[in-house]
Amino acid sequence: MSFDSLGLNPDILRAIAEQGYREPTPIQQQAIPAVLEGRDLMASAQTGTGKTAGFTLPLLQHLITHQPHAKGRRPVRALILTPTRELAAQIGENVRDYSKYLNIRSLVVFGGVSINPQMMKLRGGVDVLVATPGRLLDLEHQNAVKLDQIEILVLDEADRMLDMGFIHDIRRVLAKLPAKRQNLLFSATFSDDIKALAEKLLRNPLEIEVARRNTASEQVTQHVHFVDKKRKRELLSQMIGQGNWQQVLVFTRTKHGANHLAEQLNKDGIRSAAIHGNKSQGARTRALADFKSGDIRVLVATDIAARGLDIEELPHVVNYELPNVPEDYVHRIGRTGRAAATGEALSLVCVDEHKLLRDIEKLLKKEIPRITTPGYEPDPSIKAEPIQNGRQQRGGGGGRGRG
Repeated sequence: MSFDSLGLNPDILRAIAEQGYREPTPIQQQAIPAVLEGRDLMASAQTGTGKTAGFTLPLLQHLITHQPHAKGRRPVRALILTPTRELAAQIGENVRDYSKYLNIRSLVVFGGVSINPQMMKLRGGVDVLVATPGRLLDLEHQNAVKLDQIEILVLDEADRMLDMGFIHDIRRVLAKLPAKRQNLLFSATFSDDIKALAEKLLRNPLEIEVARRNTASEQVTQHVHFVDKKRKRELLSQMIGQGNWQQVLVFTRTKHGANHLAEQLNKDGIRSAAIHGNKSQGARTRALADFKSGDIRVLVATDIAARGLDIEELPHVVNYELPNVPEDYVHRIGRTGRAAATGEALSLVCVDEHKLLRDIEKLLKKEIPRITTPGYEPDPSIKAEPIQNGRQQRGGGGGRGRG
C-alpha cells in the first residue's frame, strides 16, 4: 500500500515524500482511512509505529476538505493534547512538516514559558493547536482561546497523561468542547483507567492495537548484566568496542546523566551525542541525523526525549539505567527488532535497581536472562541506596500540567 492510495491531498503527499516516507506503517494504514471517514479511534501504539502521522495526516486532510463554519478570525478546529512540552514540540514539528504546502496555521503551547507570545499568536487565528492540558486551561481562562468550534480532538499518550495526574484537567477541557466532534485516543497501553476514559469519550470507536498490551517483541533478545554502578560506563565502552556495535541507543534516567555519559563515551573514543528536553530542537535534529547516517555510534536519550523519535530496526538498545516505570522498559526495547530485523536489548543493573528489575519482570511475566563479563562481577559488599534524581514524582512537580 502507498500513501497515494489513502486519499490524501497532493500537497500533503508532496510533504510526506520530502520527509522520506514511501509507504504507510500498519497503524497509518488502519488509522488514516478511519479518521477520514469520521470515525472515533482508540489506538494502542507504542513509539516508532508512526502513530503521530497516523493522526496528523488525516487531521490535515479533514481541515482542508471541510471549510470552517465561522467567518472572520480562524477558530481552533483541531486540538491535540499531549502530556509534556517535549512531545508537544515534536508533534508541532510534525504538523508543520506535513502542512508546509497547505494554508494551515498551527501553534504549540505549553507551560514554563511566557504566556503572552502564545496569546498574541492565538489572536492571529490558529487552525491546529497542540497543547499541554495546564497551559491550555490557563489560556482558556484568560479568554485567549475558544474551544467551542473544535472538530477533532486528539489525546496523545493518554496513558502518560493519566499517570501524570492530568485526568481532572482533561475533564475540564472536555467540558468546554462542542458535543459534536471526532475523538482520537492514542495510548501505548490499554489500562483499565484508559478504558474508563475511552468509554466516556469515544462513540463507537474503531479499536486498533498495533503492539500487544504490555508485551515485549519476540524479535528482541533481552539480557541483564549485573554490574556495580561506578563500573557501568567502563563495561558499556568495552562491550561497544569488542562487539563492534555501530548503532546503539542508550537510555538514562536523567538529562544530566545523558550528558555525562555521552561526554565519557566520547573520551573513550566512541562518538556519541545526548538527546533530551533541554537540548534545542535543532541540536536534537542534528544528533538524530548524525546517528542515522552513522556519523555517531551512540545516541544517549531520556525516556521523554526518545518517545516520538523516528528510529527503526536498531540492532542495540542499552538500558544504562532502568526506568522507574516498568512500561517504559517495553517502550525502550521496542526500538529494536522491528519489522523482520532482530535486535538486542541489554540492561546494566546495579544493586540499587534490583527492585526496578523485579517490577519489569513482573510486567513481562518472565525472568530476563542474565549474562556476565569476567572482571565485572558486582562487589557483594555494596549495599543498595535509594535512587537519586530519577523520576520519583510522576510528572516531575511543575504545577498543574505546566509540562
